Amino acid sequence: MDVGLNWDKILMAFAAALALGVSAIATAWVQSRIGASGAGALAEKPELTATIIILLAIPETIVILGFVIAAMILLGG
Repeated sequence: MDVGLNWDKILMAFAAALALGVSAIATAWVQSRIGASGAGALAEKPELTATIIILLAIPETIVILGFVIAAMILLGG
């Protein structure tokens, strides 16, 4: 009995999930390190608040790029 699996679509969906998942996990790990270090820095110098917020926002670009790559994979372009 032939199920008729379309392996191209399955592999494209897996690649898109992998692109987004790996970038999200990497960003979460990096932000946890930045957050822990930032908390210590803020305890000593509260005037570093803006710098710590900026440093926490920078890794989010990794997830955004992962999302863009996943969208490009799924849309075929």
